[in-house]
Amino acid sequence: MNYNDALLRRERSLLVLLGFICLALVGGALWLQYFRNEDPCPLCIIQRYFFLLIAIFAFLGARFRSWGGVRVLEALAALSALGGIVTAVRHVYVQAHPGFSCGFDALQPLVDSLPPARWLPGVFKVAGLCETPYPPILGLSLPAWALVGFALAFVSLVLSLWRNRGRR
Repeated sequence: MNYNDALLRRERSLLVLLGFICLALVGGALWLQYFRNEDPCPLCIIQRYFFLLIAIFAFLGARFRSWGGVRVLEALAALSALGGIVTAVRHVYVQAHPGFSCGFDALQPLVDSLPPARWLPGVFKVAGLCETPYPPILGLSLPAWALVGFALAFVSLVLSLWRNRGRR
């Protein structure tokens, strides 16, 4: 096994790890929903979709045996993380400005009409308001933690893409 193959193998292992971390974050959100009665709002559900997209792209990228395929799926995962950052920033803003609606009436029908909301309503159905303040976890709100998770995923994916840009 040459050096390039070892690096590709390591990169694929890191993608699998990223995928499992994103699944664990969605699992944590479900735990908060079902065991701490913290109902998800439209922005929460959208963030779940973005974490799941990152996980799907990471797992698919880990299946490729060439740098080209890995890079394409890392780029898609990075775009999903960027979408998650935008959503989480919006959610943090809404919670920092009480009385400013997240567009519950406008977003809820859209989010609830997506196919996963019909397939798995307990996971993807809106049940709360974006401005509802739940107790912080280690000093940060759940949207702030989601922002941290998306930012770390985005930075790690972009650094990986940059570091491995010339590999074939």
